[in-house]
Amino acid sequence: MADTFSLQKVLETFRSCLSENKEVYIKYYIEGWKELVVFMNSLGSVFSFISKDVVTKVQILENFLSSENESHYVTVQSMVKYELENDLVDLTKRGNHPESGCRTLLRLHRALRWLELFLDSLRTSTADSKTSTMCSDAYNEALAHHHPWLIRKAVGVAFVALPGRDTFFEVMNAGDQAQVVALLGESLPLISEVYQITEDLYAKNNLLELP
Repeated sequence: MADTFSLQKVLETFRSCLSENKEVYIKYYIEGWKELVVFMNSLGSVFSFISKDVVTKVQILENFLSSENESHYVTVQSMVKYELENDLVDLTKRGNHPESGCRTLLRLHRALRWLELFLDSLRTSTADSKTSTMCSDAYNEALAHHHPWLIRKAVGVAFVALPGRDTFFEVMNAGDQAQVVALLGESLPLISEVYQITEDLYAKNNLLELP
């Protein structure tokens, strides 16, 4: 995994994520997340509670991609179909499949929404915008209701320590602020489309609240 974050790479991986008929390639989804982990880690330990979990989930999916069942894990669509048809998902309570592909990807999916909202706030922010407020708002909308109170409390404290807006722009390694804003403007619709296709697929199959 690279040590330096590249917003351009995020753009490229999420662009590669979608097939011609709008299926989501798990391989590129994972690659995109690996870049986003570098982004989170480059800001210090503030996001470690999320990035550590993401790394674990990415590893689970990578194991599926290199298993004898890899052909069923090429796209999110093929994974959902395969796991549901073979009763490999715990639909109502934690059971025999705590690390099913569907459950694992759902956790990444929720976190992706948080990052998408946060990065979009950053893109449209002004010099006096507070990163802690932007991040908290995104967290409260996308993730908070999936986390127990203790984690929500810890997260609230962590976000207070976030660096300022300028630091975030620097970390993106994409030129000056105007260039970063332009590149975010290109990247976020792609992330949003991947998110929405996954969201609709999970909703259709009643998978959005997997235990």
